[in-house]
Amino acid sequence: MIKFKQKKCVELFTLVLIYSILIINAIILKDSLTALISAFCGITYTIMAGKGNPFCYFIGILGSGFYAYLSFKNALWGNLLLYLGYYIPMQILGFFRWSKHLKKDKNEIIKSSLGRKELIVIVILNIILIIFTAFCLMLLDGRSPIIDSITTILSVTGMYLTVRRSIEQWAVWMIVNAFSFLMWFRIVLQGGRTYSTMIMWAVYFFLAIYFYAQWKKEVVPALKSASNV
Repeated sequence: MIKFKQKKCVELFTLVLIYSILIINAIILKDSLTALISAFCGITYTIMAGKGNPFCYFIGILGSGFYAYLSFKNALWGNLLLYLGYYIPMQILGFFRWSKHLKKDKNEIIKSSLGRKELIVIVILNIILIIFTAFCLMLLDGRSPIIDSITTILSVTGMYLTVRRSIEQWAVWMIVNAFSFLMWFRIVLQGGRTYSTMIMWAVYFFLAIYFYAQWKKEVVPALKSASNV
């Protein structure tokens, strides 16, 4: 019980610290209000999703709208189409799918893992789609077509795995978050006032590592138990 309370205190302190950094950064560097709201929604969504709370998707839909607007203003066409045409519909679906797989007496989902064959198919398919998407974005004269294609395609996969409650989603999000940080860092260097968005992706990266470790504690024992049956 004491360790549980200590963990909660650390999580709360970290969350307050992150939000404070975002606000101070926005005031000092005169960041875009849209970028700040998007960052707040995105980080809140990620934390709630990591804890398996299906209501995370309501925050996710709001954040997706603001992020789509930022993508439009910065000519990130892949990310724009991703959020408007895929993320928002999938988040609606995700809420209903997660609501059907809750633990008894808890507003928390039952976590799962992919089979080896399905994992291999997903990896090969993603490589092919990333190459094709990068070529299309080059034709559209989009900014950062290679990174944009990687983040777009892997985000599609990550969201699919999220809805499926698969632990592999966090490995995918690590890659997406790292490349997305680089993409927005480049935009900031070119004069874009999207510092909050850049910080948001850095926070996402570390949250993905944290929640992968947390989900592993639950998924691995469950898989071992199932294999012994």
